[in-house]
Amino acid sequence: MDYKENILQLIGRTPLVKLNKVTRGIEATVLAKLESMNPGGSVKDRIGIAMIERAEREGRLKPGGTIVEPTSGNTGIGLALACAVKGYKAIFVMTDKASQEKVRYLKALGAEVVIVPVTAKPDSPDHYVNTAKRIARETPGAIMLNQYENPANPEAHYRTTGPEIWEQTEGRITHFVAGIGTGGTISGVGRYLKEKNPKIRVIGADPYGSVFKTYKETGQLMEATPYLVEGIGQETIPANVHMKYIDEIINVTDRDSFNMARRLAREEGIFAGGSTGTIAYAALKVAERLTREHVVVFIVCDTGERYLSKFYSDEWMKEKRLLGFERLTLGTLLQMKDTSMVPPLVAVAPRDRVAEALHKMNQYGLSQLPVLEEGRSVGSVREGRLMAKLLKNRDLLQAPVSEVMEAPFPVVSESVEVGTAVKYLKHSPAILVEEYGRIVGIVTRYDVLDLPS
Repeated sequence: MDYKENILQLIGRTPLVKLNKVTRGIEATVLAKLESMNPGGSVKDRIGIAMIERAEREGRLKPGGTIVEPTSGNTGIGLALACAVKGYKAIFVMTDKASQEKVRYLKALGAEVVIVPVTAKPDSPDHYVNTAKRIARETPGAIMLNQYENPANPEAHYRTTGPEIWEQTEGRITHFVAGIGTGGTISGVGRYLKEKNPKIRVIGADPYGSVFKTYKETGQLMEATPYLVEGIGQETIPANVHMKYIDEIINVTDRDSFNMARRLAREEGIFAGGSTGTIAYAALKVAERLTREHVVVFIVCDTGERYLSKFYSDEWMKEKRLLGFERLTLGTLLQMKDTSMVPPLVAVAPRDRVAEALHKMNQYGLSQLPVLEEGRSVGSVREGRLMAKLLKNRDLLQAPVSEVMEAPFPVVSESVEVGTAVKYLKHSPAILVEEYGRIVGIVTRYDVLDLPS
């Protein structure tokens, strides 16, 4: 029979997948290491069991003991899986920045979750690391594994992830891109790859607001500023971050991180978290300057199921003003428009007088109107062209709109993305938006130009 003794034996040996669509115009081969396919759904499964086994060997973790750990979620999940198999109790301290999906996942695995403010500074007793240390001290039989300093963290990647990548690429890898959080993945894999070939470039992807890039380039520890991406970036330099294995660090914005993650899902079928968006964005920036002889491998940190209530939600992205316009649907764009002064759809009928059409344009400050008949788009009128005709013949003011109307504006479904709909606006000043067969609004060139880039 072919089976595993327990779920932990499924950790590792994750596949590489080539990117094909988001890499258009890029000559280099770009490969995604799908750590999201570990049983706990993230790269952190590798270090969970590794840190537990080290603590067992050292005699620090006794049967029936309790593990306390500060986590953004994924290390907690990796540890919770191991605790479930090995019979340990688990308490995890997380900030209120963590997604609800992660919190619920941990509770489903039997763990206790303590939430603290993300705004707490490293020297505050309310900081999530300090809170975990206090709970570990006060709980009988408890230990804190401390993924930020535990050498089993980078060692796990040195023993497993690095060799897997080297073997899977048959030693052809030229660039490795990973996030930097605890430092375990990039330091462990980076160390292994550079021992195999010192010419391999190791690149860290870091959110704006984190301290790593500035520290790497200047040796100065700046004050961290807030960012929304989870699981990477820091406000201090953990002991497991070994800069000697990192050649370059690229900063990436929240907007670029989340929109890249959404692109990976829609264009490549790779459903991943926001930190993977950060890493993939950096990987593509690196790949842009390379040739077909180069091979870039980047880490897919975790699964996107943990962020359905966050950046995979158009509403959340809109609230945070992070939705790249090319991924915005026409329906969402209509919801964003201010309708306090102008209704969503101002139109005239073919039988209405031209004077009435001009009155509506003047009333609402519009330069064009669709002509609708029984809910169907049958034509359009534009202020500039109407005025030119009226200067020649004022009697047209009393004529029906049908005598002066031009071709109708294109009608496009509300589910179409703005990036796709832009092609219609190249030939028409506006498009009509249709929902369930009914025209519900209008989008003009100015509406698109007003969107944040």
